[in-house]
Formats: sequence, structure tokens, C-alpha cells
Amino acid sequence: MQGNARILVVDDEKRIVDLVRLYLEREGFIVDEAFEGQQALDMISSVSYDLIILDLMLPVIDGWTVCKKIREKYDTPVIMLTARGEEFDKVLGFELGADDYVVKPFSPRELTARVKALLRRMASKQDYEAEALIFPELLIDPAARVVKVDGKEVALTPKEFDLLYFLAKNKGKAFNREKLLKEVWGYDFYGSLRTVDTHIKQLREKLGRSKAASYINTVWGIGYKFEVEK
Repeated sequence: MQGNARILVVDDEKRIVDLVRLYLEREGFIVDEAFEGQQALDMISSVSYDLIILDLMLPVIDGWTVCKKIREKYDTPVIMLTARGEEFDKVLGFELGADDYVVKPFSPRELTARVKALLRRMASKQDYEAEALIFPELLIDPAARVVKVDGKEVALTPKEFDLLYFLAKNKGKAFNREKLLKEVWGYDFYGSLRTVDTHIKQLREKLGRSKAASYINTVWGIGYKFEVEK
């Protein structure tokens, strides 16, 4: 898919859009561009994109809102592109459903590498085992990328699904944050280890007060594991 993947670049600075377009098109990607939030949402509603590069500080509708609206309807991977680098902004971005976060000024080569890695990770979902993972009150269907708690479907972001699936298929094994970043995000992640904590927090909240939420256990001094009480 990578060679002809269609990518939407959303940024109000034309020079940045032109630079990103140049590097992505060199790799064979098809690139569309938008310069404000409402324009981006209109394009996303009419075109099926494989990945979206989204600046946060946008006119009309800001990137936070655009990301939130994307996640209400689509599981398209999103890379946030912004001049903000504070930890709070990163955590909030991941809570809204972003898959990666690149801080300006950035290396176009690094951004391109992250795009490729994220697309590989999304493509690998086709290689998931067809057989669903079934636990008391929890079903994880990798083929359909559907999670059900007590029979009701739960909406997860792509990374939340990947993290839950990875832990569940390796039930009983403890993983540190570095290992989870490598296995779930699929490459050497440059962001904070709190990325994992944020996704675990979101997963627990979405699984609610069901028995399923208790399956994700904190292993103090190490990280996390998926464990089902016998």
C-alpha cells in the first residue's frame, strides 16, 4: 500500500506543506493539502485517506478539534505536527486519538520515516490471526478490528486496539514501556514513555467497570501485562 498511499497534509504554513509534500512524493505517496481545519474535515469526508499529517494551530477549526472529529468517524492514522512540545500537549494529543507526534522544527526525513512506519503498522493488521480472542465479558476480533465488552462494541483508536490486542495475545507476560512502544508503535519511538501510560489509561476507561478492565494489570517497576483470573 505504501507506494500509492494517499496522505493529507494539513498546515497553515504553505512552506511546510510544500516541504512535506516534496519528501513524501519522492517516496511515491499521493499528497493532498489543506490549510485550515474546516477545509481538512470537508476533504476527509469525501476522500479516503491512508494517513493524515495534522498541525494543531490551525485557523477556523483548530487541530485538536479536527483530530477529535476524525476519531468520531474514522480510524485513519494521524500524525500531529506542531510547534508545541510540552508534555501536557503530547498527552492530550494522544488522548484525542493521535498515533504520533512530531515537534517543529522537524527533520523531513524523520517525518517520512514515521509515515512509513505507521503505514506498515496499519497494513500489518491484515496479517492478524483471523481467530478472535475471547475472554469473560471481552471479545477482541483482529480481523474486523472490533472489541466488544459484555456484547457491546467499544470504540477504540487504532493504537488503543493494537495495544490491547498485543497484550491480550501475550496474556500473562509482563512488558516494559520501551518494549510496548517498539512492538505496538512499530519503530523506535521518539516521544515520552508516558505515551504508553496514556493509552493504558484510555483503554481502562473505555472498558469501563466491566471485568475486562481488570485484565490490564500494572506490574510495578516493570510495566503492564494482560492477565485473566482463573
